[in-house]
Amino acid sequence: MSAETSMHQKLTVIIPCYNEEKNIEACLKSVMWADEVLVVDSFSTDHTLDIARKYTDRILQHEYINSAAQKNWTIPQAEWEWVLIMDCDERVTPALRDEIQDLLQRGPEKEGYWINRNNYLMGRRVRYSGWGHDSVLRLFRRDFGRYQEKRVHAEIKLKNTGVLTGRLDHHSVSSMASWVAKINRYSSWKAEDKFERGVVAPVFQMLFRPPFRFFKDYLLRLGILDGWRGFLIAAMSSFAELVMAAKLTQITYENRCNP
Repeated sequence: MSAETSMHQKLTVIIPCYNEEKNIEACLKSVMWADEVLVVDSFSTDHTLDIARKYTDRILQHEYINSAAQKNWTIPQAEWEWVLIMDCDERVTPALRDEIQDLLQRGPEKEGYWINRNNYLMGRRVRYSGWGHDSVLRLFRRDFGRYQEKRVHAEIKLKNTGVLTGRLDHHSVSSMASWVAKINRYSSWKAEDKFERGVVAPVFQMLFRPPFRFFKDYLLRLGILDGWRGFLIAAMSSFAELVMAAKLTQITYENRCNP
């Protein structure tokens, strides 16, 4: 191991936010051990910034286009070489904190590290339904990691990566209203991404993707073992597929009519 990597590495935690007054405090409390906490806000109108200022003085504001663009704008502004990206509905568990601190003390040998997530729905961890094996690449060298140019579900692409054993706790659904609103946003972005990639047969997708998604999540992914939460996840995922396919159909039709 080189002298450079054997030295203790410092860490910047980046937290993008917008109107997250219900979530951001718990997220911030879980990362106060980091050397820098950098909050990038999309001009919140609630008390998000008031809460954030109690925990960090590094707060930037930037217009939100999509998640990937927001994070890519922020990453170069991190002070330290190693970066951990956090969403406001996530928490670093003590085991993950200890593992990251030990890794940075020893000197990381990879360019980035995947982290598994414990996903929760209405106060209980979901172990199946496609939510039980969820991992994200969130810890990486600042100058190596950038998100794909996608509107939704963009990921960092690195070749030399490892996997941590510690986990993030992820509380992605705060209410049914927020879940439906999220589906509305994400379905629009996914439909636009698919149209730009030249996806054809949108009506076929509208007819067959929703029932197959329910079958996949509830039976193939064993959502039935998550009880009513598993049924709800499968139903909402199926609904999301329907809305996305319907929006893709609309975009395709409008562009054919107005070439």
